[in-house]
Amino acid sequence: MLTARIIPCLDCSDGVVVKGVRFSNLRSLGSPALLAERYERDGADELVVLDISATIEGRKNRVSIVRELRSVLSIPLTAGGGVRSITDCESLLEAGADKISINSAAVQEPDIITAVAERFGSQCAVVAIDAMAWDDHWIIATGSGNKRHDRSAIDWAREAVERGAGEILLTSWDKDGTRSGYDTTLIEAITAAVSVPVIASGGAAAPADFVAAYNAGASGLLAASIFHDGEYTISNLKHSLSKQGLPIRL
Repeated sequence: MLTARIIPCLDCSDGVVVKGVRFSNLRSLGSPALLAERYERDGADELVVLDISATIEGRKNRVSIVRELRSVLSIPLTAGGGVRSITDCESLLEAGADKISINSAAVQEPDIITAVAERFGSQCAVVAIDAMAWDDHWIIATGSGNKRHDRSAIDWAREAVERGAGEILLTSWDKDGTRSGYDTTLIEAITAAVSVPVIASGGAAAPADFVAAYNAGASGLLAASIFHDGEYTISNLKHSLSKQGLPIRL
């Protein structure tokens, strides 16, 4: 049984942490380093930082943010946003990232997944999938949900793993920022299709949501709003989850 990992996410734009609903109506929440330091102190197992405006603006990731985060963090750090090449990956790893999250570039040029896995190891290659409900299935979206692709999220997850992805960062576009609970049906479908760990993202509001996502197959449980807004600390969330029987690092 895999230990459940609690993973705060820092979505960044213009150098500050932001959060919205379905990637829009963003509100500023302050310094990435200050939040990261607080979350590690409070018991975060890992941290994800995503430069969410990099791809939309056609620029590279703000590597300086990753460097700043590493100066205050000792836990594993996944960085993504604006990653289009091996050189981009090298820059983020040199700045202190442990894993690289690739979304749009992987959809456009799937060979980059294999290139990252072969160069840095599969454990470094995280493919982020933004899944959007469409009729009776899920399709993938890129560019913070602005571009929809007529492709099954399940099929894409399988291909990403076949190409070398060591982890899937799965976000439900429909649930993002809504605090209506993770999409457990989506999680079950993806985890049944792949053999690598899956991080669930989108919709967390209460401990019961984390339990449901874990029971659906996700070993990584990512959240943002409930931590940023102080509704739960990572410490009290973990103690609640432990009492409910989840294998968790306290």
